[in-house]
Amino acid sequence: MPNSPDSSTAWHGRHDGEGPEHARWHQAVQVVTGPRDAAADPASEHVSLLGFRSEEGVRRNRGRVGAAEGPAALRRALSPLALHGPLARGEVGLHDLGDAETVGEDLEGGQAAAAALTSAALDRAGSRLTVVLGGGHETAWSSYLGLMGSGLGPRAGQRWGVLNLDAHFDLREEPRPTSGTPFAQMAAAEQEVGRELRYAVLGIAESSNTGALLAKAEQLGVRWWTDEQCLAAGAAGITRFVEEFAAELDVLYLTIDLDVLPAATAPGVSAPAAYGVPLPLIAAAVRAAADSGKLALLDVVELNPSLDLDGRTARAAARLIDDAVRRVAGPAR
Repeated sequence: MPNSPDSSTAWHGRHDGEGPEHARWHQAVQVVTGPRDAAADPASEHVSLLGFRSEEGVRRNRGRVGAAEGPAALRRALSPLALHGPLARGEVGLHDLGDAETVGEDLEGGQAAAAALTSAALDRAGSRLTVVLGGGHETAWSSYLGLMGSGLGPRAGQRWGVLNLDAHFDLREEPRPTSGTPFAQMAAAEQEVGRELRYAVLGIAESSNTGALLAKAEQLGVRWWTDEQCLAAGAAGITRFVEEFAAELDVLYLTIDLDVLPAATAPGVSAPAAYGVPLPLIAAAVRAAADSGKLALLDVVELNPSLDLDGRTARAAARLIDDAVRRVAGPAR
């Protein structure tokens, strides 16, 4: 069951008036307190949000802890953003389903709880998109389990793939799962059932990935561009990369590790990027994913509010989430 003390209190902010012309996130979000909550009709068109309060994977990976506070900080950053089009008019709802949590060192239990909440969100009638607010990048494994447990993807005979915006492959093989192992876990799980993992990454920092990780990526057939390649390709090249990857899929899962951004833009992460990919280029990837018509699941991870100077990282993340949600909801008219 979700544990959501932050959900009901995080959505607040400036109130300029009633009506769609004044709409902001905090005015539109409906907090769903249970499966029979009549206040948020699950059959209506909507975007679901949920949090995963977890940092145990980061701790196991010897990173700087604090990501468990990420979901609350992301809600606060989203709250004042203006809404437009179908979201402002209430034609597409915003439903907050609360949080799952890793308690103590029980990462696996936390991931199971987050997976169950993610599956439920994906399977809700009228769901346009499920957005998971992390948490460390161990969130990706729970997102994968949630997708596999839902009625989408393999259960529906659909081809699925994951696009990671990240400075790291996160293909480590460790005795215990960490924030650095989720895509190795996915590859192994897919192999067990006779499938290959469709995995692409934009933003790889070669200096932060060992030769063993590069070899693992090549072995698995991962498609990737480095941070320098992203800069050289620009927004148009990144858009083509995402379009070509999504064209082979029926369901796209997008995961955004905020350490892909330059440290000046995203100081509030466990491993700030010395180089990074500028926000407008990451936004181009997010928009291309949303515009593909395949995007069903998005998670945003590695926000550490205790390290976030002036809330820069949370604000950047909120803009990316808003971009994706707005485009999936449909254009203004």
